[in-house]
Amino acid sequence: MVILVVVTAVASAFLDNVTTVLLIAPVTFLVCDRLAVPVAPYLIAEAMASNIGGTSTLVGDPPNIIIGSRGGLSYNDFLAHLTPIVVLLMVAFVLLCRVLFRKAFVYQPQRAQMVMNLSKRNAIRDPRLLAVSGGVLVLVTAAFVLHTVVDLEPSVVAILGGLLLLALSRLDAQDLARNVEWPTLVFFIGLFVMVGALVNTGVIGQISQAATNAVGGKLWPATMMLLWGSAFLSAIVDNIPYVATMAPIVSDLVNGFPKGEGNVLWWSLALGADLGGNATAIGASANVVILGMAERAGRRISFWEFTKYGLIITAATITLCVPYLWLRYFAFA
Repeated sequence: MVILVVVTAVASAFLDNVTTVLLIAPVTFLVCDRLAVPVAPYLIAEAMASNIGGTSTLVGDPPNIIIGSRGGLSYNDFLAHLTPIVVLLMVAFVLLCRVLFRKAFVYQPQRAQMVMNLSKRNAIRDPRLLAVSGGVLVLVTAAFVLHTVVDLEPSVVAILGGLLLLALSRLDAQDLARNVEWPTLVFFIGLFVMVGALVNTGVIGQISQAATNAVGGKLWPATMMLLWGSAFLSAIVDNIPYVATMAPIVSDLVNGFPKGEGNVLWWSLALGADLGGNATAIGASANVVILGMAERAGRRISFWEFTKYGLIITAATITLCVPYLWLRYFAFA
């Protein structure tokens, strides 16, 4: 489990967390079948690890992309401000996994040997495509880090990387286009249109003013309100539409403080929304994908089976964020 969750968390920092669980889950099914252990604890842990790991970068979790775009925050800003706490959270998460999922850790020497006998080369059907994909991923990640130097927006970098991979892969573009999640993209287009309408009609402005009055110009209460409020609401509503709605409100709040000081509110929103997505089975897209894959494989994970672990993980990780935010942005700012 340590290997699976750490690999998932690290991969989610550079890939979208949904993409990561789609890659890791099939390996998990195979290994758990060979070991004759229940797959549900491992899948649940991977979904949560993807949400924690994805918090550390601009592209790791969709809410971060929205926050970065609205707040004018770069890829390196996310690395500098969120990666340290994510490393700490992953250490705590691994320790919690040892306690929460202890019944799943059953060792049988003969079955363990079956796993050791697996050959990774047998799983690679197209070595050339693997090499090309890996090379493009390295280039895109480097461009994300250097996007302020080369003066390219992360969205432009991602599109150029996709087009380059399409050109080098020799795959049929029409076949690939049919596999794109068009309903999801149309959903987000509609979502952002509605949020834009709320901004232009003044609804967001009124909510922002009410939020500003509620915190009374005090940054620490605003930070805690955003952190815990975002965690609670992201557990009920998927964190992507929640952040899309909150981003313009937080932008107004940030502008109400001296330049630079209010940016802690962006990090508070990111931590609350990303980590709060672990609380329930519907809190984050990766959770929904994992449950869907388990259902199709005949290993159904119920809403409450996921949520009983998610509530504990979310409470622990959000609590650890409180001293981090206080020490970094207030005590030693």
